[in-house]
Amino acid sequence: MSIKTGDTIPLISALNHEGKPVVIDPNNLNAPLVIYFYPKDDTPGCTKEACSFRDSHEAFTDAGVKVYGISSDSVESHRKFREKYNLPFDLLTDNKNQIRKAFGVPTNLLGLLPGRVTYVVDKEGAIRHIFNSQLNAERHVTEALEAIKSL
Repeated sequence: MSIKTGDTIPLISALNHEGKPVVIDPNNLNAPLVIYFYPKDDTPGCTKEACSFRDSHEAFTDAGVKVYGISSDSVESHRKFREKYNLPFDLLTDNKNQIRKAFGVPTNLLGLLPGRVTYVVDKEGAIRHIFNSQLNAERHVTEALEAIKSL
């Protein structure tokens, strides 16, 4: 079952690209969030998406919004990906796909490829916008930027 607009996000507990624990508690947020799930570090579509979030990062921070990218890649893979492309936001490891399952992020291509879904969350932990597109990776940033205007 996937969560939908208006639902509260589940508690997120994961390691970031530095191997440090990150807990995102929907009952204790102090800023709106953009949480984007992506299939794999350093692949063409995921690199375009991450670099689009990087290139627009100032717009998110100016609006007081924190950005998190989540995939099943390892801490080491995230560290290398983040360094290679100078990504200014946390990448979280979901190696057992528990966070992906808690959000209900679908798989694509006959279940072989993890889905690409972006969630815009207000500071009360409620989802205000969801964008799901496997192939239009860069549009996730456009959608998120548009959605944060109404927060």
